[in-house]
Amino acid sequence: QVQLVESGGGSVQAGGSLRLSCAASGDNYCMAWFRQPPGKERERVATIYNPGGSIYYDDSVKGRFTLSQNNAKNTMYLQMNSLKLEDTAMYYCAASTRRGSCRWASDFGYWGQGTQVTVSS
Repeated sequence: QVQLVESGGGSVQAGGSLRLSCAASGDNYCMAWFRQPPGKERERVATIYNPGGSIYYDDSVKGRFTLSQNNAKNTMYLQMNSLKLEDTAMYYCAASTRRGSCRWASDFGYWGQGTQVTVSS
């Protein structure tokens, strides 16, 4: 069983920065950040595989967002820089304990409650 708790969302002007945190309990194979803009489907932002620490980003956030973990691997962060209006969404932390794909929302069995990020002009 994995429990996830996100924090760090808020409102920021375009070009600004925010850092999201996800506190995780229990072991996992991979973790990810997803987001769901208003009226749209949930989309993957970034994934980290805990064996090895490989990280993958969606093209829309490459160079602007950075996923990291603390040394104990029980907290995951998403540093978001150069925020754009289109980054406005509810952001979710997700975890999977099953080996295999960690790309799609259906790959993950555990989700946090979400934290809102709003970018304004």
